[in-house]
Amino acid sequence: MRIGVYPGSFDPFTIGHLDVLKSAVGLFDVIYVAVLNNSAKHPVFSVEERQEMIIKAVSEEHLENVRCGVFDGLLVDYAASVGASYIIRGIRTTTDFEYEFQINALNRHLSESIRTVCFMASPGHSFLSSSNVKEIGQYGGSIEGLVPQCNEYFIRERLARQ
Repeated sequence: MRIGVYPGSFDPFTIGHLDVLKSAVGLFDVIYVAVLNNSAKHPVFSVEERQEMIIKAVSEEHLENVRCGVFDGLLVDYAASVGASYIIRGIRTTTDFEYEFQINALNRHLSESIRTVCFMASPGHSFLSSSNVKEIGQYGGSIEGLVPQCNEYFIRERLARQ
């Protein structure tokens, strides 16, 4: 069985994240979207809220082989706990590639059995990041078309209060 883990902070989950997930979904029997619970970061959305946004978007897209989980600690440990042999990552720019190349080397050092599979962002999403969405929303700009429509109102309202 081909099991992949798509990790990230997903604060918030964007259409870029969804695009990568939709690209990967046909190649794996099961994909776990793994929300990073990192207390050192100060997310706008709680872990539970991020999970709920992902579950809602996945359900609306009818991605039946996608599950959502939470992890802290080492990604390779989470991958092992769900039986995954693959880490799924999205690449927007050459800077992303360089970062992912280094992280892949570290993950392979920690677990020789893990492989990273990278998906190129659609050209229309190459500018998109959760940080950009938060900044736009906090200043009252439109986030329409940047996040899944099913989550747009919730995200917009939360960012407007920041």
